[in-house]
Amino acid sequence: MGELFGTDGVRGLANSDVTAELALDLAVAAAHVLGTRGEFEGHRPRAVVGRDSRASGEFLAAATCAGLASAGVDVVNVGVLPTPAVAYLTGTMGVDIGVVLSASHNPMPDNGIKFLARGGHKLDDDLEAQIEARIGESWQRPLGGDVGRIRVDTGSAGDAYVAHLVGTIGVSLEGVRIAVDCANGAASEVGPAALREAGADVVVINASPDGRNINEKCGSTHPEQLQAAVVASGAQLGVAFDGDADRCLAVDRFGTLVDGDQIMGVLAVSLRDAGALTDDTLVTTVMSNLGLRLAMEATGIRTVETAVGDRYVLEAMRVGGYSLGGEQSGHIIMAAHATTGDGVLTALQLAARVAATGEPLDVLAGHVARLPQTLVNVPGVDKARTGDAVLAAAIAEAESRLGRTGRVLLRPSGTEPLVRVMVEAATQDDADRTAHSLADVVRDRLAL
Repeated sequence: MGELFGTDGVRGLANSDVTAELALDLAVAAAHVLGTRGEFEGHRPRAVVGRDSRASGEFLAAATCAGLASAGVDVVNVGVLPTPAVAYLTGTMGVDIGVVLSASHNPMPDNGIKFLARGGHKLDDDLEAQIEARIGESWQRPLGGDVGRIRVDTGSAGDAYVAHLVGTIGVSLEGVRIAVDCANGAASEVGPAALREAGADVVVINASPDGRNINEKCGSTHPEQLQAAVVASGAQLGVAFDGDADRCLAVDRFGTLVDGDQIMGVLAVSLRDAGALTDDTLVTTVMSNLGLRLAMEATGIRTVETAVGDRYVLEAMRVGGYSLGGEQSGHIIMAAHATTGDGVLTALQLAARVAATGEPLDVLAGHVARLPQTLVNVPGVDKARTGDAVLAAAIAEAESRLGRTGRVLLRPSGTEPLVRVMVEAATQDDADRTAHSLADVVRDRLAL
């Protein structure tokens, strides 16, 4: 992978790292790279462009649309919509390129550019590297009627996405009161609309984006407002999205946070009961709490672990043909209905399980008992030497002592001389003691 693209597209400080010029150049390069794959053959190329509610998204979307049109691509600008909505539309509209301008859960000053291939799938590393390599190259520009056209969608795209979401559940949400925190982001309209269309009584907070307040002390990264709103409104549950609504965390009727691991546990059992959980398998990352794996084992569901990041979850799901996977952060992928994590879809499916079973969320989520977890960051170390024999022996001894209800994980940082020591144990004292003891070994053995 080149220097521009990270694990989820190109991200950085808007108008400094991520500029209008960069957006235009990336759009042109993407059109050229994807065009060489034969996806444009036999028809005029088309693209869908959407964004979250950041002010910088306005000029970045304009630049992206301009770049695509200058390369002969017809563009539909769908405005503010969640990332999974753009992915869905990229697939259903049969377009060749999808583009999302968003920095997801990042602070408002950031923004990003993410490309989707035909069908609504993220590009692999090789294609992203090809796009980056062709930025600034000489090319023959289309002229006259061969230039692309730009059309602004006035709401039909959002309506189609909402209809798709509601169609994924087979039960009415009538009588279920749900509090929704939209993070003043991309789901501020379609999130509440989908839940209401499904029959729910919806209490909405943080759904007034002004271009500056996205993710600001709200949404899935700051669920405190939602926790208070659930209790105050008497809601059966609450759901919180992030800025581009590809994540969802929940809150039970008592205001207790329900994380992505617990949500995955509820949905895995729901799909298994419906005969829709492929090979009775759930895909998680190594950062999912051990309590999720133990709870799944108790119900006869197998777990497959991947590296951290939704792209690795997606890869494992595609290779194995699995139907459900996700991360503790609430980025949950349901392959039957989406090509990426979808927070609003997750909220609907979770609420549908509550409605169908008649069980409150705290009872459903309570089957996944989160084991105490301690994370210690150890800076100033040589992360390349994490295979040190003495350190490996210390880890093996700790894992043997913790037994089946414990786990040790060392994760080198991808960007700095830092190693993260994570320990799960039957008690918080065991987790704390073991994590700090191993952190001392890391310092002693890997110090720069």
